[in-house]
Amino acid sequence: MATQAQERAPRAAAREVPQRNEEFAHLTLAALREYRRTLGQEETRVSYWRRLIQARMDLIEMQGGDDTVRLERLRQALAETRVGEGRRALVEIMPIEDAPPLPDLGGLWAREVDGTDLGAVAELKHELSFAELQLSAYRAALHRRLSGATTELIARYREEPRLALIALPLPPG
Repeated sequence: MATQAQERAPRAAAREVPQRNEEFAHLTLAALREYRRTLGQEETRVSYWRRLIQARMDLIEMQGGDDTVRLERLRQALAETRVGEGRRALVEIMPIEDAPPLPDLGGLWAREVDGTDLGAVAELKHELSFAELQLSAYRAALHRRLSGATTELIARYREEPRLALIALPLPPG
């Protein structure tokens, strides 16, 4: 019967050792950690907007009667949130060439259409669908960047394990 260590050995050997990436060489460890944290926050905002766009498409399907009043209140409450601010901060740290342009999400969310104008409703649905695709592509680009930053952190920690101690919280006092 194999021991746990023997069972783990093939899996550990199959793992790729993280390698340093020149793309991150200009970042200090603190800047790399901040970049990774910022990427995570931006991914959260993008995921939220994506869900909102999907919800708006669902609401358009249900539009009419009392739902119109609820839709208007919901649209007004959420129209001020913007996804682009985090993106600008990310580009200042490291350009994101693989990220697609983002639509005007606030304007798209707040846009009102007459539910009886089938052409306007169809156009809004099309634009919402396209925005959802753009957000998905941007989110995928963020995931690639997040994975790269994580790999870089792991590679630095493997090279100099003491660096990992910096991430630990200090004891009180």
